[in-house]
Amino acid sequence: MMNTLNGGTSQPIIKLKQFPAYRQIAIRAPGIAHEHIKIEVNNNQLMIYYLTTVTSREKKISFHKGLYNKSIPYFVDVHKITASREDNVLMIRLPFNELYNGYHRDISVSH
Repeated sequence: MMNTLNGGTSQPIIKLKQFPAYRQIAIRAPGIAHEHIKIEVNNNQLMIYYLTTVTSREKKISFHKGLYNKSIPYFVDVHKITASREDNVLMIRLPFNELYNGYHRDISVSH
């Protein structure tokens, strides 16, 4: 309904790829300027969205249009997540931390 009320928008294309050292999210969102797309980490959730504004009774109301909203896996280094533009695609890289290859530790039993 909001798509129709707002004059219509193109469907974003989201592609996920995995590489040896990181995961990549590629987002192509026709009609949405890259500078309007927001990327946030909040409570271990990666949120990618943009704001859209609707005028109702001479009041402007802004709301989020979500492009991606998922939990960040434990093996991703949250502090090293980066985003860049390549051609007309927004690329978000989620690099792996040392837990990606698994964790092993011997635990001794105390007496």
